[in-house]
Amino acid sequence: MSGKSLGQTMLVGRIMGECRSEQKGPTDLFTSTPQVKKMAEIQQFNVPQSYRDTILKWNGWGYRDSFFAINKNGDVEFTGSRYEMSGQALPLLRPWFEQNLGIDLDYKTPSQPQQQFKVDPPNNNQVFIDFLRVHDIAYSNAPQHRVMRAHGHTVHDMMHLRYGKIPRYPDLIVWPKDESQVEKIVEAANRFNQALIPIGGGTSVSNALDCPLPEPRSIASIDMALMDHILWIDSQNLTCRAEAGIIGQTLEKELNAKGYTCGHEPDSIEFSSLGGWVSTRASGMKKNRYGNIEDLVVHLNFVTSKGLIQRQCQVPRLSSGPDLQHVILGSEGTLGVVTQVTLKIFPIPPVKRFGSLVFPNFNAGVAFFREVAKHRCQPASLRLVDNEQFIMGQAMKTENKGLWTGLKASASKMYVTWWKGFKVDEMVAATCVFEGSEEEVEQQERRLYALAEQFKGVVGGEENGRYGYRLTFAIAYLRDLGMEYSVLGESFETSVPWDKVLNLCRNVKQLIKREAKAAGVKYPVLASCRVTQVYDAGACVYFYFGFNSRGLDNSLEVYDRIETAARDEIIACGGSISHHHGIGKLRKQWMKGTVGTVGLDLLAAIKHELDPKNVFANANLIDLPSAKL
Repeated sequence: MSGKSLGQTMLVGRIMGECRSEQKGPTDLFTSTPQVKKMAEIQQFNVPQSYRDTILKWNGWGYRDSFFAINKNGDVEFTGSRYEMSGQALPLLRPWFEQNLGIDLDYKTPSQPQQQFKVDPPNNNQVFIDFLRVHDIAYSNAPQHRVMRAHGHTVHDMMHLRYGKIPRYPDLIVWPKDESQVEKIVEAANRFNQALIPIGGGTSVSNALDCPLPEPRSIASIDMALMDHILWIDSQNLTCRAEAGIIGQTLEKELNAKGYTCGHEPDSIEFSSLGGWVSTRASGMKKNRYGNIEDLVVHLNFVTSKGLIQRQCQVPRLSSGPDLQHVILGSEGTLGVVTQVTLKIFPIPPVKRFGSLVFPNFNAGVAFFREVAKHRCQPASLRLVDNEQFIMGQAMKTENKGLWTGLKASASKMYVTWWKGFKVDEMVAATCVFEGSEEEVEQQERRLYALAEQFKGVVGGEENGRYGYRLTFAIAYLRDLGMEYSVLGESFETSVPWDKVLNLCRNVKQLIKREAKAAGVKYPVLASCRVTQVYDAGACVYFYFGFNSRGLDNSLEVYDRIETAARDEIIACGGSISHHHGIGKLRKQWMKGTVGTVGLDLLAAIKHELDPKNVFANANLIDLPSAKL
């Protein structure tokens, strides 16, 4: 060790008492597994008050104050005040859970208390920590910070948090405050043999944030939360430049205040980050009008082990060989860190209107969607739910509200089910979002609704469209309620050509139920899907499935068996392994079949060129024989 490095180490040693955690409350309830005292010693410097540590759940989805719970009357109630259904009872939801998943309120499987959750001590790379301290870069190896950045939101992640422990944690959390600090962190990681895993919003459902167990080096999580600013808005060229750590809803709120929108609205917009969108090639609910993330990105900065990648100019299109930005898009933290992004922006449309349609069955709804694609008349958002999700959505209505509850006391139900001949156990629904000028929206509505009539579609009204669209943000909280009563559930997506949509949806849903029964599941199994994106040549299909694990000794093994079989079936039916969730580590086994052997070799070659020491060692996308994994 050089004299300077030794001096830095001594300095850190002298001030260590000043760097100990002073935080109180829920975030410091995690306990370290007893081992050598020196290894468990907490080292911290300038730790920020991050939203991740203050307002999000430690063992579930979303905000701490928002969750489904059984109230004193035996009804499900959604707590908090952040959503339209917050503070209200949902009297039909508990019966739906009992009927469709066989839950028993007397059989609970609550999460372990936070204070009992064990965290292994960190593997400290002291010379790297010293470097951060001297260069004024915030860091912490405290248990509460490491836990909150050690996982995404897969079933395995939640099971580890609620009932066990995470197999491996990052050893250190680092908070850069600007691009120059990111460059310093990456430079130091290469110099001091430190592994890095970037984290944005932490909403991954692909095990992308898992720390690889065989990695012998200390692993630092680069939390981008402090890099959350819009740098500039260019009203002349309709672009904006923002730091990669900005959360989607913050970006949209600040743009809206200036009269603009970026139009990218994934289901996770409340918690996912701009850098995460780029890293996973994300898609949003209003893709039809604004495009996917690859359509919105004009320019980006990317810090690699070899230095900063950026274009010489910010132009709308460039013909200078292969587009290197498309190497970065979808790279999932394996090649470097996205630090800044220039996006297209749009004036806020003067009119935004919701709509809904009801079809007699799923086949009719898909046929309508195919016709919409042919005519290219899709509105900003158009989504079709199957019968299972339609019924679930009605079960989540609050008292005295909603299509199905309201229809019971009106002539509308008779109109749909008797005169139109719709069957309650077959009918499906589509939600629509129209944006544009008043004239544009009226034209969109007329054209879409006229086309729907050809497929026996019935207009369901604006209120039901608004409810169906916004319900997306609450559905994610349902899994936590299910886990309180032994239900495991997950969602996954694919893209598929139009001529294969019906077969794929039918086969995957049937397979899920068949595999669950063969694995010993004794209760009803939920298997449902929705068509969420419309393309010229196909669609995005989103699946939800859940099963009651009561009585199973190996619930996670059963879950893995079902999910793996479902993904195999998707491939066999002509679908893709992912539409917008990415690969991570969860889907790596299907990568060879997706991109081929030469494609894998090319990805490995790019990785080796940009990151020869495998500093970005999250092991996503591909396995590297030469990596220290």
